[in-house]
Amino acid sequence: MEDREIIALYFERNENAIEASEKKYGKYCFFIAHNILGNKEDSEECVNDTYIKAWNSIPPHRPEKLSTFLGKITKNLAFDILDKKSAKKRGSNTFSLVLEELHECIPSPSSAENEVDKLQLIESLNCFLKTLSVENRKIFLQRYWYMMPVKEIAKENDFTESKVKMSLMRTRENLRIFLEKEGVQI
Repeated sequence: MEDREIIALYFERNENAIEASEKKYGKYCFFIAHNILGNKEDSEECVNDTYIKAWNSIPPHRPEKLSTFLGKITKNLAFDILDKKSAKKRGSNTFSLVLEELHECIPSPSSAENEVDKLQLIESLNCFLKTLSVENRKIFLQRYWYMMPVKEIAKENDFTESKVKMSLMRTRENLRIFLEKEGVQI
C-alpha cells in the first residue's frame, strides 16, 4: 500500500491505517527503537506507542513522507523511555555515546531553545548533508539518525570499524566548521 493511501486511511479514521503502517514500517520503526533502547520488549512497546501517536497526530498533520514521520515519532518515544531509565543504565548505551560524539559540533539544547535558532540549525544541517559524499552521508545518518553502533555500520557497508570511525570524526569536524561559518553558535 502506498503512503498516500495509508495517510488517507488515517484521515478517514479507519483502523486499517495502523495495520498498514505496521506492515510497511514496523521493522523500520523497531530498528530505530532497538538501536536506542537495546531491549526487545521496550522497543516493541515503543513501536506500538508510535502507531497510537500517529493515530492521534494524523489528522491534523499530513506527513510528506510517512516513513520519516513514523521514524521521528519512534525516536522521540524511545528517548522518552530512555529518560525513564536510571542514569546508570543510560550511561552505557549507544544513544549516550552518540550524544557525546556530537556535543562539540552542535549547539547545546539551551542555546537552541529559540524556534528561529532551531529552524536555522535544521536548515544548516540539511545543507551540510547535501555537501557530503553518498558514502559519508550514509555513514553519518546510520550513526546519528538510526543510532547504529559503529561495528554494525562497518559490517553493513563492508568497511573496517576504523574507516567508519575516521569518517565520522572527519564529518563531525566538517560539520562543526560548516555550522560556525553559517553563524550557528556552538
